[in-house]
Amino acid sequence: MRRRHLLRAAALAPFAPRLATAEASKTLNFVPYADVAAVDPIWSSTYATRTHALAVFDTLYGTDEALAVQPQMVEGHVTENDGRLWRLTLREGLVFHDGQKVLARDCTASLERWGKRDAFGQSLMDATDELSAPDDRTILFRLKRRFPLLTEALGRASSLVPVIMPERLARTDPFRQVPEVIGSGPFRYLPGERVPAARVVYEKHAAYRPREGRPSFTAGARAAYLDRIVFNVMPDPAAAAAALQAGEVDWIEQPMIDLLPLLRRHRDIVVEVKDPTGMVGQMRFNHLHPPFSNAAIRRIVLAAVSQQDCMTAVAGSEGALWRDGVGAFLPGAPMANDAGLPRPPRDVAALRRALDAAGYGGERVVFLAAAEVPRIAAVCEVTRDVLVQLGLNVDFVQADWGTIGARTTSKETVDRGGWSCYCTYVSGLDMMTPATHAGLRANGPRAAAGWPDSPAIEALRARWFAASDLAAQRALCRELQLQAWQDVPFVPLGLFTQPVAYRRSLTGMLRGVPVFTNLRKA
Repeated sequence: MRRRHLLRAAALAPFAPRLATAEASKTLNFVPYADVAAVDPIWSSTYATRTHALAVFDTLYGTDEALAVQPQMVEGHVTENDGRLWRLTLREGLVFHDGQKVLARDCTASLERWGKRDAFGQSLMDATDELSAPDDRTILFRLKRRFPLLTEALGRASSLVPVIMPERLARTDPFRQVPEVIGSGPFRYLPGERVPAARVVYEKHAAYRPREGRPSFTAGARAAYLDRIVFNVMPDPAAAAAALQAGEVDWIEQPMIDLLPLLRRHRDIVVEVKDPTGMVGQMRFNHLHPPFSNAAIRRIVLAAVSQQDCMTAVAGSEGALWRDGVGAFLPGAPMANDAGLPRPPRDVAALRRALDAAGYGGERVVFLAAAEVPRIAAVCEVTRDVLVQLGLNVDFVQADWGTIGARTTSKETVDRGGWSCYCTYVSGLDMMTPATHAGLRANGPRAAAGWPDSPAIEALRARWFAASDLAAQRALCRELQLQAWQDVPFVPLGLFTQPVAYRRSLTGMLRGVPVFTNLRKA
């Protein structure tokens, strides 16, 4: 299969379809890892939607490549009352894509909506007594208790970005998508040019005023030098590689690992890692319905899955790009620890007996698998085989990533269109601390899809926010990881660092997940 991709990429290169448009030097042709099936970055937590969000919207604070938070839409802030009152002041001249000025009430409404969905946002709003806009440029937080991480929450740049949209849109139920996409960021979305599963288009926001400062990830001067950004959805990795070689696309977000040697040999192509935090594979469960409403069964799956097998399937030919032995937090981050690792070798026969003892009754397991995203498809195949070896009744449902993302919002039983488990990847940015880690938010109905409910995890997470120093936080994260192995909100599948591939004619690419500011095309 993989050799066939390699041969196809080499054979197709001279015949790649011409995707470039007029004014090619001002148009970036980008190949995302999946289609932007949802354009509301509060409704959808997929990283395709996050990439869209970082182009269209702006945030009150930005995050630089060193993961430090800097003012972005705000001039700055002051605190009073021992850190329980925060006064943020908007910059002058901020304008939405519909020509309306950005006002403080737009920001408060946007943050209230975000705070109902995002794990970090929920914690901030739980600590907030009042969020108000006393005038057009002032955003006021009155807190019940000190929340030193307030700017980190408002500046996060990964899944469920705290974007600012007009108040009329921000008043939309956060569990429904907004009816239109209006931001104030450097590019505006063009719904009239959208072709589902094929094409997404953006154009430069002429009224955008970047702040001063060195551009770095989502911080500093987010200048737009390109007139148009075209997302070309190309599920065939060989065809995408051929188009890059032929110069018909400029940038592939996630080239297939087996095609990297071919791309590296091309003198006009750069292959490099831009996001060193990588992505951690996760198997997620629906905690509402059998069989995975049973924690004992989730623990059996945790014991059965081999991270080495998963990562070998994804990137076995590029050993430097992956690692196993991954716990609940991003390896190398301050909160990472070895509590409960490594697990003992697998004994499948013993695990099958344990499954019977846990009360598994043959319930159908609807396993959702993204067919067109190679890194996801690979771990789905491995984990599906594990479930079958254990004796679970697996219904392996393959679909595009957008369809899967929509289906995971359903709380119905499997016989009514629900689901049991799926595999995904979580950005290292989202697994560094309990604040950003949606997988360790176990507050039932308010949790992410799967809706884990663990008072023990929630109590430890609350203690982490209240901890007085780094040593206390790290000790609590060891406890959190041990509790996660008991409650199993998710199963870690290993860490994978994905290179990008782009034409040398594209310059100014910033480190971090994909952003389109600071880019120039020769």
